[in-house]
Amino acid sequence: MAELAALEDPKIRAVNERHGDDHGVNLGKLRAIAKRLKTQQELARELWRTGDGAARLLALLVCRPKAFERDELDAMLREARTPKVHDWLVGYVVKKSPHAEELRTAWFADPDPVVASAGWALTTERVAKRPEGLDLERLLDIIEAGMKSAPDRLQWAMNHCLAQIGIEHPGLRARALGIGERLEVLKDYPTSPGCTSPFAPTWINEMVSRQTS
Repeated sequence: MAELAALEDPKIRAVNERHGDDHGVNLGKLRAIAKRLKTQQELARELWRTGDGAARLLALLVCRPKAFERDELDAMLREARTPKVHDWLVGYVVKKSPHAEELRTAWFADPDPVVASAGWALTTERVAKRPEGLDLERLLDIIEAGMKSAPDRLQWAMNHCLAQIGIEHPGLRARALGIGERLEVLKDYPTSPGCTSPFAPTWINEMVSRQTS
């Protein structure tokens, strides 16, 4: 904790706080600490319990994803209110857990939109890699009915799922493009030069063109 405190940079914290995060540590330096520590599950649990944003990010880098129990991961997600900790927990830990599918279905329908966004993120992973058993038409129905009015983080996750369906499933591409065009979610999102817009029709068309070029 002293080492993390010494890395705190007020300028980095100011930028992160504008995005809802609560740490001021350079992530490259954080990863270097994790590389030195290697995997330490009990240390990861201790770091998580501190509640400190940088410590929790470090915990997610040095933990053993398959060592967490289902209820433990559920509690961690509900405690992970900042976007970076939430994203790393889902992306680096839950996706590798044997409980991922059970948590996906539980979180997907959760009344808390932040928790539901994790369910959508796991669903998007399945859309891309293991779509068997998913009702993609129903997913599009839910997106069409609810994405426009969804809170920001849930909306972002639903939009990602919409784009992934359009990219990976040619038979549903026209419908996915149509939904994106009608809802206009993230249409005016500022995008840096060289980056792909998160507006679903633009995103879908760009990724499909890369697949065919």
